[in-house]
Amino acid sequence: MNLSWRRVAVLVVFAAAVVLLANTYADAQCSMCRASLTSVTNSRFIRNFNIGVLVLLIPPVSIFCSIFIVLKKYSSRG
Repeated sequence: MNLSWRRVAVLVVFAAAVVLLANTYADAQCSMCRASLTSVTNSRFIRNFNIGVLVLLIPPVSIFCSIFIVLKKYSSRG
């Protein structure tokens, strides 16, 4: 049991390192958003738009992770 927690911890640390070390910067998430943001010269608006997109990703990711955790928890008991 202790080995599985270590494996999960190593996987989480590895995933966090990959995300933090990725130096790619996305101006927008789709081509239409990119087109509308290139006409805007206000860098504060662009930064807030990108933060808004990330905030909108939080609910689907948390729902997916919750379902995955519940399925993993109950599938190991069988």
